[in-house]
Amino acid sequence: MKVVFMGTPEFSVAALDALVAAGHEICAVYTQPPRPAGRGKKLRASPVQVRAEGLGLSVHHPISLKQPDIQAEFAALEADIAVVVAYGLLLPQPVLDAPVHGCLNIHASLLPRWRGAAPIHRAIMAGDTHSGVCIMQMEAGLDTGPVLMREDLAIGAEEVTGGLHDRLSGLGARLITGTLAELPGLTPEPQPSDGVTYAAKIDKAEARIDWNQPATEIDRQIRGLSPFPGAWCHMDDVRVKLMGSRVAQAAGQPGAPGQVMEGFTIACGAGAVEVTRAQRAGKSAVTAEEFLAGNTLPDRLG
Repeated sequence: MKVVFMGTPEFSVAALDALVAAGHEICAVYTQPPRPAGRGKKLRASPVQVRAEGLGLSVHHPISLKQPDIQAEFAALEADIAVVVAYGLLLPQPVLDAPVHGCLNIHASLLPRWRGAAPIHRAIMAGDTHSGVCIMQMEAGLDTGPVLMREDLAIGAEEVTGGLHDRLSGLGARLITGTLAELPGLTPEPQPSDGVTYAAKIDKAEARIDWNQPATEIDRQIRGLSPFPGAWCHMDDVRVKLMGSRVAQAAGQPGAPGQVMEGFTIACGAGAVEVTRAQRAGKSAVTAEEFLAGNTLPDRLG
């Protein structure tokens, strides 16, 4: 098929590679414009742009798709279909209508659960036991379109967002190639009205750990925000990101909230959390054992 690919972050790259490998003609790639990044704030191209240019594909990065000339340029591609995955811009109706088979979205949740910007983070933070990918026919609403194909996978008890992100990226790549192979024979299934939830964008204010919360909530916070933005606390006057954890198997209430127990186990408002991976400010993330070998924990974390 003649495909317009629309995506921006690393999550999207696997799908682009899969479509190319499947023999589809990628007539254009749309991605977010280069943004200032790093300490020098130099412009940095998106992972999708870097990969697309490496494949010799035509890259477009408009600031918006609302302008008539941009929409006309998109329509002039005469694509069979557009594949959209974590693109980051709203698609106006003229763009949705331009390809022969419309626009398909690779969405990293089991719709209608976790519509919106951060479905992977929110699934772990909510304690979901399963996630998955839906291939959705896009319409004007926020992730409201009918689903053409879906597949679920289990979330591991100690899984972090980074690991789930990579697994869902690979699953999405496999599902989109399967979907295109079966079009137009697939029947879109409308999403049910029950079970709708919204995955709001992660706010950095959510990353500060409150040790008065139950261990189950703090464990989900740590794993759901790893590796970015990283749940954090203070070790004396040093900020430390906690990047992996499990709920400690302790009998009763082990100590006051924030109190350091044996090893890297921290008392919470109810129960305790065992930290498995941590990152001191300005350092790389390491295992709990490696962290304790180079740092002495205070009696209590702030």
